[in-house]
Amino acid sequence: MPRFSKHELILLCLFAVLAATGPVRRPAVLLLLGALALLQVLEPLLPFAGRPAGSVAANLLKLVLGYGILGLTGGINSSYYWILLAPVISAGMVLGVQGTAVFTGLACGAYLSTLLWIDWTKYELPADQIPEIVLRVTVLALIGFLAERLAEVNPAARRAQAVAAQLAEANRNLQEAEAAVRRSERLAALGQLSAGLAHELRNPLGTIRASAEMLARHIPTANPVASELVGFIQSEVDRTNNLVTRFLEFARPLELKAVRAELTEIIDRAVEQLQRHSPPFDVAVYKNYAPDLPPFDFDPELMERVVYNLLLNAAQASPPGAAITVKTRALAGNAEIAVIDRGEGIPPERQETIFNPFVTTKPEGVGLGLAIVSKIVDLHGGTITVESEPGKGSVFRVYLPLGRRTAP
Repeated sequence: MPRFSKHELILLCLFAVLAATGPVRRPAVLLLLGALALLQVLEPLLPFAGRPAGSVAANLLKLVLGYGILGLTGGINSSYYWILLAPVISAGMVLGVQGTAVFTGLACGAYLSTLLWIDWTKYELPADQIPEIVLRVTVLALIGFLAERLAEVNPAARRAQAVAAQLAEANRNLQEAEAAVRRSERLAALGQLSAGLAHELRNPLGTIRASAEMLARHIPTANPVASELVGFIQSEVDRTNNLVTRFLEFARPLELKAVRAELTEIIDRAVEQLQRHSPPFDVAVYKNYAPDLPPFDFDPELMERVVYNLLLNAAQASPPGAAITVKTRALAGNAEIAVIDRGEGIPPERQETIFNPFVTTKPEGVGLGLAIVSKIVDLHGGTITVESEPGKGSVFRVYLPLGRRTAP
């Protein structure tokens, strides 16, 4: 929730007094005044509103709200005509002479257009009222250009606003970069630990497996209990050896072999691989590919592995008969892959660590699948994010640069 300064609080109080003591207190008028007050207060807090495009959008919305207030309070005779100063002054502070001239013209035109609402067969405009109308229109223009002049002679405020927006954006980027570095450091440390531990375990596991096989050959057939125990030893050794293999796979440096390829073909292969999975999953996979996504450089084999792991996680999290959607699109110089499920979701406290090794939401999971996925995406110079709500499902998004920016 934004924290309001004294300036914003005073502004809200003034609008509240205006709503309480104004000549017209119809609910619709109060609603429009409240919307205008909220927009006026929030505008300085939004970095987008400090840029020309954002200022134009905000001022057009103020103009629409002001015009609505005029329409509900008497049109050309409304005591609220000054409400059209809000977009004019804002334009003067941000958009320069040309922007101020445009919004001044729009505000004056909006005010004069209320003359069209009058039924001239029943009413007439007294001659002594024409100077009043001209005065009001002139005041709108005068105050707008005074605001523009004030902003022009005090450029430090405008520069400070632009610098503040840039610093806020840089701070967000820095926080994301720090999170990525911390994750990479954790992955590197745990990878080295896993590699050392896995190599140390391989030899005793091999000895135990060979000893169990020798025991199996010498146990009498009349001793079923001993045969069963030997079978347990062999199966548990195989399961542990499988786990060691996954540790080594995680710790092993990946070699990126980037070639120009079609992303949709790789996703199709990953979907086919999921459908061949044993046991089969009772889920439907829907594809929503962007037709304008061009071929670009990436490692097809590694990226197929990324998509397959995300699809496998989605299938394991989904109830029978559920649907999984995989989407692609081009976004800000990146190719986005989104894998959407309607499964159990991920608790909020685990979403920050879901890509760390040995973090899993599955009772029998090891917690290396998403860690390997994150490692591959990082190697491509991309990013991966997750959005999830318990009970409603999850969305994993992978962003890959369309330009050649792979990690060394």
